[in-house]
Amino acid sequence: MMPSTLTLVLLWSCLCLFLATMTTTYARPQPRNLIGDSNSTANGLIRRSLLGNGLGGTPQMGWNSWNHFGCNIEENMIRETADAMVSTGLASLGYEYINLDDCWAEFNRDSQGNMVAKGSTFPSGIKALADYVHSKGLKLGVYSDAGTQTCSKQMPGSLGHEEQDANTFASWGVDYLKYDNCNNEDRSPRERYPIMSKALQNSGRAIFYSLCEWGADDPATWASSVGNSWRTTGDISDNWDSMTSRADLNDKWASYAGPGGWNDPDMLEVGNGGMSFAEYRSHFSIWALAKAPLIIGCDLRSMDSATHDILSNTEVIAVNQDKLGVQGKKVKQDGDLEVWAGPLSGKRVAVVLWNRGSSNADITAYWSDIGLDSSTVVEARDLWDHSTKGSVKGQISANVDSHDCKMYVLTPRK
Repeated sequence: MMPSTLTLVLLWSCLCLFLATMTTTYARPQPRNLIGDSNSTANGLIRRSLLGNGLGGTPQMGWNSWNHFGCNIEENMIRETADAMVSTGLASLGYEYINLDDCWAEFNRDSQGNMVAKGSTFPSGIKALADYVHSKGLKLGVYSDAGTQTCSKQMPGSLGHEEQDANTFASWGVDYLKYDNCNNEDRSPRERYPIMSKALQNSGRAIFYSLCEWGADDPATWASSVGNSWRTTGDISDNWDSMTSRADLNDKWASYAGPGGWNDPDMLEVGNGGMSFAEYRSHFSIWALAKAPLIIGCDLRSMDSATHDILSNTEVIAVNQDKLGVQGKKVKQDGDLEVWAGPLSGKRVAVVLWNRGSSNADITAYWSDIGLDSSTVVEARDLWDHSTKGSVKGQISANVDSHDCKMYVLTPRK
C-alpha cells in the first residue's frame, strides 16, 4: 500500500532533523564573532565538539613548577607549595592545581614498563604526594610527552605507552596531565594526541588534559574534541617581548575557545622578576581577558606582596572565569596603543586599554569598537583601582602609563 502524503511529510521531517543533529554533533568547531553578537556565540558553543570528561568549564587555575624551578623539583618543595597555595588565600580564589612539570620520573621504566617516580627527589612516590595535595583541598598534576622522551631527555615519554601511563596516573590519583611534544619521531600531533586522550578517558578517572604541542599544527582548529586546553604558542620567557608576542599569537585563535576547551598562550610569569609591576599587571589582565589558563609560575613560598596583589585580584579573576566563556580579543590598534575587549555574562563587556609604547598616552575605546550600541549608558568598574564611574556614554578613555593597562567591566544600565 502506498504511504499517505502525511506519512511522507513526517518521514521527511524526521530525516531532516536527524541530519541536522548529526551535523551539529560532529561539525568541526567554527569561529565565533566575539563582540556584540550573542546569537553567534550561542551557535558557536552548540557547534563545538567537546571532550566529554566534564572538565574545563572555565579556564584552569593553579601552579606549575617549570617557569621558576625547571628540573630542580623535589617532593618537599611541592608539599610546601601546596601549603602556600592555601595559606596565601590563593586556593580559595580558585587556584586548585599543583602541577609537576618535567623531570619528576626515573630515566627508565620498571620491569613491567611502568613510569616510576624519581627515587632521589620523590622517594615517597606520586600517590603519596597526590594524597597530600588532596588533603589540602587541591589537585595534583603531572607531566609527560607525546614522544619517546620528554623535552629534558631525563625521563621517558608516553608515546607507545599511552594506555599504561594513563592507568598509572589514574591509580596515583592524578588530576591533570600536561602533555608535551618533544622527541616525537616527526609524527603528526593529530595522530599522537588523540591516543592519550582516549586512554585518559578510559582510565576511570577524570583527568584534565592539557595539550602542549606549541601551536605547531593549529590545535585550535581540531583539539576541542581531544583536550581541555591546547598551547597556541611556543614557550613563554620572563620578559616583555616574549609575553606580548605570546598574547598576539594566541589572539588569532580567539574564536575557537569556549567552555570545555581553551587556547593556552603558556603559563604566567608574574612574580619571577624579569618584568616590572606594570608589565606583570598587563600580563595578568590580558591572560584573564583572553580566557587563558591562569597557571602561576613563581615560587609561592616567597612571593612578595605586589605579586600576591596581582594574582589575587578577584575582579580580574572573575573576568577569566566568567561563565559565558568567550575569549576577549584585540579589537583596535593605533601603533602601540591597543583596545582589547570581550563580552561577559549579563550583557557586560570587559575592556583592557593597553599601552605597549615607551611613554604614557591617552587610549580611548568607543562603544562601536567593543560591540555596544552608541546610545548605551554604562557603569564602568575599574578592576585595578577598584572604583566605579556611573553614567558613562559613548566611550571610555584613560591616560595609561608605559607598558601598563587599565581594565574595566562595563555594565549597561537598564
